[in-house]
Amino acid sequence: MPRGDGRLSHDLLPGEKGPQDACGVFGVWAPGEEVAKLTYFGLYALQHRGQESAGIAVSNGSQILVYKDMGLVSQVFDETSLGSLLGHIAVGHARYSTTGSSVWENAQPTFRATAQGSLALGHNGNLVNTAELAEMVAQLPGEQHVSRSGRSAVTNDTDLVTALLAGHPDLSIEETARQVLPRVKGAFSLVFMDEQTLYAARDPQGIRPLVLGRLERGWVIASETAALDIVGASFIREVEPGELIAVDENGLRSSRFAEAKPKGCVFEYVYLARPDTTIAGRNVHLSRVEMGRRLAKEAPAEADLVIATPESGTPAAIGYAEASGIPYGSGLVKNAYVGRTFIQPNQTIRQLGIRLKLNPLKDVIKGKRLVVVDDSIVRGNTQRALVRMLREAGAAEVHIRISSPPIKWPCFFGIDFATRAELIANGLSVDEIGASLGADSLAFISTEGMVEATDQPKERLCCACFDGEYPMELPDPELLGKHLLEAEIASAGRAPGVRNAGKNRSDADGVQSMLGGIGAADALRRP
Repeated sequence: MPRGDGRLSHDLLPGEKGPQDACGVFGVWAPGEEVAKLTYFGLYALQHRGQESAGIAVSNGSQILVYKDMGLVSQVFDETSLGSLLGHIAVGHARYSTTGSSVWENAQPTFRATAQGSLALGHNGNLVNTAELAEMVAQLPGEQHVSRSGRSAVTNDTDLVTALLAGHPDLSIEETARQVLPRVKGAFSLVFMDEQTLYAARDPQGIRPLVLGRLERGWVIASETAALDIVGASFIREVEPGELIAVDENGLRSSRFAEAKPKGCVFEYVYLARPDTTIAGRNVHLSRVEMGRRLAKEAPAEADLVIATPESGTPAAIGYAEASGIPYGSGLVKNAYVGRTFIQPNQTIRQLGIRLKLNPLKDVIKGKRLVVVDDSIVRGNTQRALVRMLREAGAAEVHIRISSPPIKWPCFFGIDFATRAELIANGLSVDEIGASLGADSLAFISTEGMVEATDQPKERLCCACFDGEYPMELPDPELLGKHLLEAEIASAGRAPGVRNAGKNRSDADGVQSMLGGIGAADALRRP
């Protein structure tokens, strides 16, 4: 079960949560293909972007069916559930919560009935003008703001966008999107659909990635190119910032709802994206290796061995070793079968800390002066425990090298960093951080070195978590909290039109209710 604050436990170190992205999205239009299974494998490739819930919506041309639940993609879906999702259009989502807590009601894709049928939507990113959007929703004609239970029908920023896209009966979804999306502020890479058409849209800054791929008999939209590779789709291009794409039986068409002002998230290169993904023409793995090379030149160390904090620090550690001439080795073994867990550690297990996931190779590191390369430091708890563990294993010296600059500012666009007060680099010098970690030395790559490793000009990147220069004007940061919409909601109510097949309701009942009428949908939940 989720913890009391709505988050799952983190296995790297109890109490320490690394940077988390706000979701992976996947959409496919492919008549004659098993679109639910394609979406399942696409989400599987994007699992690193969100591990709290997963969902798939499918249209057969006359109605949309949504199936979603809490847990990993492989936990939510099986052959039976995927076999029930029949159609030629699908939208999928793997979620990590930023706005809206980690509960079933906030799992995606979201669903809304429209005047012409229905709409399902998945969102990667985080919006910063939710108060304005909520006012817009309140002004929609006939909008049901309260569910049958008497509770609010809107529980997160994605739900607001869904309501706005579904709330204009005199316009098509495509026309509505061109009017609504220019008023949505923040980071959004969207995939959504009605019964006949697959849509995709990206915010004018293009903060979160979104790409277009081609199947032999259809089209694919995904958060990363790695998901295209998994399903056998060829990469065509990125969805442009400020672009709206529609795919239906007439083919693919593109329009622009806002002027492009590119500010892609640099942290995608540092940590978030898969290493086998390409962003803006640059392979992520090669960027990380180059960050390591530049880090070695900027912050050399006298040492015997370079090791990585696996897996995220490995490419940079390889680059550091290449540039420094210090041998690279495996000093830490990662338990490949430890992911996110619903089991809370007791005090005895909590004291084991990082050993739940990493264990040192004592014979490799004993007596060695080590350079330990990691991608970032947030609170510092993990690195502190790591230094202690390496010293206990016999390391003579531990020099920490970080392939990103100090994180000093929160992200409001989809990365769930700690609050600014919790960021270890806020208020402490590099030497003070190193002393806090117990390291013999600590150094970070410069912002310039990190940016140059991406092969992108700095003016096209958002580096706000490092330099505080946000790509758009922000309202009061206190109004941008993760639980903004829940402040006025005692407990979330389901959106109108979406029912739940729960423990007291058989799958047969759920399937029967699905067939209750064209345009209706049931969000099924595994009993």
